[in-house]
Amino acid sequence: MAASNWTTPHPSTFILLGIPGQEAVHIWISIPFCSVYILSLLGNGLLLAVIKTEPSLHEPMYLFLSMLALADLIISTTTLPKTLCIFWFRDHTIHTNGCLAQIFLIHSITCMESGYMLAMAFDRYVAICNPLRHSAILTNQVVAKIGLVIVMRGAVLLGPHPFLLKQLPYCRTNVISHTYCEFMALVKLACADTTVMSAYSLVVAFLAGGLDFILIVLSYILILQAVFRLPSKEARHKSLSTCSSHVCVMLVFYTPTIFTYLSHRFGHMAPHIQILIANIYLLFPPMMNPIIYGVRTPAIRQRALLILGIKPA
Repeated sequence: MAASNWTTPHPSTFILLGIPGQEAVHIWISIPFCSVYILSLLGNGLLLAVIKTEPSLHEPMYLFLSMLALADLIISTTTLPKTLCIFWFRDHTIHTNGCLAQIFLIHSITCMESGYMLAMAFDRYVAICNPLRHSAILTNQVVAKIGLVIVMRGAVLLGPHPFLLKQLPYCRTNVISHTYCEFMALVKLACADTTVMSAYSLVVAFLAGGLDFILIVLSYILILQAVFRLPSKEARHKSLSTCSSHVCVMLVFYTPTIFTYLSHRFGHMAPHIQILIANIYLLFPPMMNPIIYGVRTPAIRQRALLILGIKPA
């Protein structure tokens, strides 16, 4: 697809190609994409309904999980509808403001999700290492404040991104070889020195996901130390089982996130593979999170079945 013509280095629209070289199978690729999106909407919507209507789940871990589910809904809806329009209707045009809004939402919500993962790890640390004070430390008011801080951090750290991108001149092309607008993709289109902007992006990535991941690892080191000091094997197993769902969700979130970030900046894989992985990183965790907690948490599973009108076995 040829780039649209403009006489200014600040185009009013960008062109999203989708997955370059795979146009012939766009319609087939859309089937799993659409299916995963529907499952994400249903799964996270049901999870939010379960946590809201089940009083026994009004605990810090599940309140943070509900925040994560809401973030998953937002990030999926930010990208998938436009991607499906590209695949189904060949609607490749996106307004510049829409593109910048998409970049802000993708990166800020991802930052918030990382923060919720850290908050859930802190909850597990307090529950296992200081169980007698868990309810006193993590009150509903404290949980709400933590959630607000996580939202504000994402907004403040990623807020400058769209404003910085809007000032860049795009005198080469306005064609983006991707299914959605992405920060580094626009940086690479600019015909200006973007060294400072790229460095700022790296610092933000470390202050968000990188620092969160380090703190989560440290919290689990302390958790494991506390667990292995427990006197009985049964007590150790019970303590570890309370962390298993969170560990699975972290692996689902951080593995594709880290891989996508590194491959986009330093990798040399085929572009269509890179784009597919970038989409998996946004689509797969929102679909898997409610499944993981639904399978591994009896209270969530049983309440979900009741809401769906299915009698629990």
